[in-house]
Amino acid sequence: ENRSLLLEARLMQDLRSAADLIGRDLRRAGHWGAAADGVWAAGASGVAPNPYTALAPLAAASDAASFRYSRDTVENHRVDSNEQFGYRLRAAVVEIELGDGNWQALTDAGTISVTEFSVTPTLQTLDLGRFCARPCAASAGAGTSTCPPTQQLRSLALRLTARLLAEPTVSRSLRSEVRLRNDSITGACPV
Repeated sequence: ENRSLLLEARLMQDLRSAADLIGRDLRRAGHWGAAADGVWAAGASGVAPNPYTALAPLAAASDAASFRYSRDTVENHRVDSNEQFGYRLRAAVVEIELGDGNWQALTDAGTISVTEFSVTPTLQTLDLGRFCARPCAASAGAGTSTCPPTQQLRSLALRLTARLLAEPTVSRSLRSEVRLRNDSITGACPV
């Protein structure tokens, strides 16, 4: 019984460690060093869109379940190949992408076998029209993509399932949710 409890605790610790690392990294998805360019200012003709907001599941190359995103890591504030990040399940190992095509193992293939890995995006859109000084007029396009303004809240549901190689009957699952920190606002209040 003692051995069984130790094995179960080890598996849960390995899953928690992987999930925590993935969660912390995903929270930074979409980081943009020039975020001030995306804030409206009086007299400005518009705001620049964040070039790092894309989140995308990748087409499975073999037994891979993959998820990719980018974030600004250098001071040039342009999307380039070293700013590509992602996760995938390949050959029962969760791997992390550090730059374009540079995959590294995140879980230990000699200890656990990951049987399920998924990252599911969720989008919640909030109507910000109540914060406008004047309501959107029907002639100005009420209910269009420009009026009222909306805020998109994005989150990712992470699911990991693994079993121990030393004791294949010991299997555990872990679920967590990560809220992204780069909400986007579209549209504007009438002037």
